[in-house]
Amino acid sequence: MKDKRILYVSSEVIPYLPETEISSMSFEAPRMVNNNGGQIRIFMPRYGNINERRHQLHEVIRLSGMNLVINDLDMPLIIKVASIPKERMQVYFIDNEDYFKRKAMYADEDGNYFKDNDERAIFFAKGVIETVKKLNWSPDIIHVHGWLASFLPLYLRNYYGNEPLFENSKIITSVYNQGFTGTLNEKVLDKVLYDGMEEENLEELKTPNYINLMKLAVKNSDAVIMGSEEVSEEINSFIKSRNIPVLPFQKPEDLERSYLDFYENKVLESTTE
Repeated sequence: MKDKRILYVSSEVIPYLPETEISSMSFEAPRMVNNNGGQIRIFMPRYGNINERRHQLHEVIRLSGMNLVINDLDMPLIIKVASIPKERMQVYFIDNEDYFKRKAMYADEDGNYFKDNDERAIFFAKGVIETVKKLNWSPDIIHVHGWLASFLPLYLRNYYGNEPLFENSKIITSVYNQGFTGTLNEKVLDKVLYDGMEEENLEELKTPNYINLMKLAVKNSDAVIMGSEEVSEEINSFIKSRNIPVLPFQKPEDLERSYLDFYENKVLESTTE
């Protein structure tokens, strides 16, 4: 992996949030690449339940300050950064007062999912891409974890489809058995259409549930990694129909060898041919 550039975009990363399959792999995968000579960047949302003082987050003024248009509204983008102790890995946090100040990740204390989770996901996707553009950092691989990050492949392939920085980037989506019940805001399709996307590419957003979000991410990806041992049969069938490289769920002792081999010999090989 020497000098390969991998961008990790995740809805959760330890040690900033509790341990789940998503937050654990969003830490382990970049750590493995980092330890094998690769270059990594990690992006996640700055939820209000992340302790900024304890984790020593600080704003990056040169990257903050732009506005992202979400459904005809200008939403200020704030970028913060922190380092994971002992790992020499930096994490970039996408922040916005309206979307991420509340002291919870996806739902209120009664378990009701936030009505603007769709806009938070769109903002996160756009915020990551615009920040990477400002960094002028062209990734060989973009590895997406978690449903709140699932709009990134769609936006990268369509809204930012002509961006030279990502011209040769390969997108991997990790699929987990960790989603949400119900659907996102029913107007999410209109909000994405506002960004000039073709409706024929957005069939899944007509019923914006967890399975369809994963299908949309996979449809715009070059490869898939199974992050959970069991994933819904509907998602499994859809992945098989795409005829793209798939890494099955891996046991902890096989993770490093399997992930690095998959990155180099299945995902990047088509770039060098």
